[in-house]
Amino acid sequence: MSVLTRRADFLAANRGLRIARPGFVLLARPNEGQGLRYGITVTKKIGNAVVRNRMKRRFRALLREMLPAAGLPDHDHVLIGREGGVERDFGLLREELTAALTRAAQGKGDPPPRKRR
Repeated sequence: MSVLTRRADFLAANRGLRIARPGFVLLARPNEGQGLRYGITVTKKIGNAVVRNRMKRRFRALLREMLPAAGLPDHDHVLIGREGGVERDFGLLREELTAALTRAAQGKGDPPPRKRR
């Protein structure tokens, strides 16, 4: 399991399946046999650096625990932090990630977001 670091990988993952949950948005996209990879994004809208880093640490622990067993093989997985994700119970985040990975395995993503005018 490796970590996504290049911006191009994050942009490519954005063209894949999108599954929104209250604490995060999961992006999943096949990566042509490069193995199980993950990335984490938390924007400045979420809070200051302390809050963003705390959320990233929680997501990192969650992904390291869940992805080896439940992750999609040869896929990139990107978690995008949402507003309520930092205060959410870790067990609840675990359940949401399990549900999101199950939907991704079935190929059921959320509809694409509507374009703003």
